[in-house]
Amino acid sequence: MTTFVDRVELHVAAGNGGHGCASVHREKFKPLGGPDGGNGGRGGDVILTVDQSVTTLLDYHHSPHRKATNGKPGEGGNRSGKDGQDLVLPVPDGTVVLDGAGNVLADLVGQGTTYIAAQGGRGGLGNAALSSARRKAPGFALLGVPGDLQDIVLELKTVADVALVGYPSAGKSSLISVLSAAKPKIADYPFTTLVPNLGVVTAGETVYTIADVPGLIPGASQGKGLGLEFLRHVERCSVLVHILDTATLESDRDPLSDLDIIEAELREYGGLDNRPRMVVLNKIDVPDGKDLAEMVRPDLEARGYQVFAVSAVAHIGLKELSFALADVVAKSRAAKPKEEATRIVIRPKAVDDAGFTVTREEDGLFRVRGEKPERWVRQTDFSNDEAVGYLADRLNRLGVEEKLMKTGARSGDGVAIGPEDNAVVFDWEPTVMAGAEMLGRRGEDHRLEEPRPATQRRRDRQAERDEATQEFDDFEPF
Repeated sequence: MTTFVDRVELHVAAGNGGHGCASVHREKFKPLGGPDGGNGGRGGDVILTVDQSVTTLLDYHHSPHRKATNGKPGEGGNRSGKDGQDLVLPVPDGTVVLDGAGNVLADLVGQGTTYIAAQGGRGGLGNAALSSARRKAPGFALLGVPGDLQDIVLELKTVADVALVGYPSAGKSSLISVLSAAKPKIADYPFTTLVPNLGVVTAGETVYTIADVPGLIPGASQGKGLGLEFLRHVERCSVLVHILDTATLESDRDPLSDLDIIEAELREYGGLDNRPRMVVLNKIDVPDGKDLAEMVRPDLEARGYQVFAVSAVAHIGLKELSFALADVVAKSRAAKPKEEATRIVIRPKAVDDAGFTVTREEDGLFRVRGEKPERWVRQTDFSNDEAVGYLADRLNRLGVEEKLMKTGARSGDGVAIGPEDNAVVFDWEPTVMAGAEMLGRRGEDHRLEEPRPATQRRRDRQAERDEATQEFDDFEPF
């Protein structure tokens, strides 16, 4: 049964924004008291956050689909809908977030580090919020914006100071078990370690973490054995320690050839050339192992390696090794630049940035792309002529109509707002706004206007009769 997972594909869905409400206040002796529709609530976000108590991505392997809650719709009486609840997903320290194409979206290192994987949709405005001096009683409200849908990949790269690498059964698990309090599985057969093990070592005043990476074999960087699956766990380490078996029973192996093969795999994987290396000759408690260690030590030191001969079983040479590792880790930490305080970078909007683009496609269709026009389209109830007219007003004020004319659009040309797979397409009519003919001054309710004096009403009725009489007098029969 799988107990450790370090790579998963996660499908996250943020909550949808709640719809705004179109409502008119009513009470005794005041049946049309004005708009009082509330706003819709915001949809919940999907947030990844680093939790030190989490060490695997196993939960997301079993349940890869996660969704935040939707915002509630607004109600009459100026009651806004409740916001959706954010969905917080704990991930291990060192989790990398990638998109489907493999591009890095975030590198989550450090307790409490967060990343919004999917943004919740905005809530729609109610007609009370849409009212103005010109639009006294809007008969519509804005729809809530759908939340983001994202397919992301989570990869765990262990955060450790020291990485132990080497052939299977070289003694890495035994070494980490005696240097720290970690208790990995130890046995006398290859590939005993199937997951990276972490241990904490204290050497003097330095405390550092050490990782036991599953055994590498020739071809690991191309996917053989377990190497490709776990090589990513050595990327964050400060020092690489080669564990070489001096008591192997395989006749075609020796410490120097093992070192060359592992180094070749690390070079093939890439990105590890600048890491300092150390060599540990393990199992010197075996007589033949001690003799072989003495033979190869001069060659390794000639290559520039710092060499330690140890025995994890007999606890030989462990103190010297732990303090040497602490010294290298301390120097690496001191060489790293200090983290600067979070800075807010302000990038002013370009003076010629209209916030949208208009392009003419090969089939003659004009496509409008931009965050605002696409969001406005999603917020519009196209079954309501007044809402459609409001959308036309907004697009006109943004300059979409003017841009269409400059791009060469003519009356009757097709215009699409949004991407190819989810766009609103209509026939463009310059300067004609949808619903204007039937609505007059769009968004105004004449029932809410102040009552006219009786003398003014009589004059209006008389003017209507005079106009009808004049039309009859001008009629000429065939």
